[in-house]
Amino acid sequence: MLGYTIFLLVISLSVFNLEDNAAKGLLNLLNVVLIIVPLVSIVFSTIYIYNSAEFMELLVSQPLKRKNIWLSLFFGLASSLAIAFFVGTGIPILLYAATDTGLILGAMGLLLSVIFVSIAMLAAVLTRDKAKGIGVAILLWLYFSLLFDGILLFVLFQFDDYPIEKAIIILSSLNPIDLGRILILLKMDISAIMGYTGAIVKDFFGSSQGFSFALFCLLLWCLIPTWFSLRKFNRKDL
Repeated sequence: MLGYTIFLLVISLSVFNLEDNAAKGLLNLLNVVLIIVPLVSIVFSTIYIYNSAEFMELLVSQPLKRKNIWLSLFFGLASSLAIAFFVGTGIPILLYAATDTGLILGAMGLLLSVIFVSIAMLAAVLTRDKAKGIGVAILLWLYFSLLFDGILLFVLFQFDDYPIEKAIIILSSLNPIDLGRILILLKMDISAIMGYTGAIVKDFFGSSQGFSFALFCLLLWCLIPTWFSLRKFNRKDL
């Protein structure tokens, strides 16, 4: 965790000190927030849960509610990764680029840290096999960060003769990384490089209602996988 914090701090300080324009520095940090942060969050959390399996069995044998054990694990992992991101990236953003764009970038990084902890816990509770669980976690990260946009682009080209803007908005809400990317790039006002998906949903997510809808979807991404993982853990035979 300390290594992750130092890595983010070095990257963030380097980006802002090498660029005269703070906006360019934020743009360079975009890939860190959208790719590195979810990857570290989901892999670290999955490995931690499997390594803590024997300790959790000990806790379950005590007069403790499984709900409290699982939620404590979630809040511990989520808060640790969120604090690491805030120290490594959030503080440099506040020092060098405390603008609306910088604050949105920092907020998306914190939300994605929590979301991918939630997804990691769901992946880990579904299987006992450590290698399989870590593989599922990495596949989920690949899907959300790389494969989803390709699938969405395929759908767009296949149904480009139909009015599917509303469907694209719904599909975009099924990927937290995509939602974070759209919100950040809209604040940066560089829609020309947002890609086909971002250009289509710009009018919706650029409004206050669309922005609120995106934040609501991101909060659901924090809660729903956690709820399913908690339900599975309560019924799981350890």
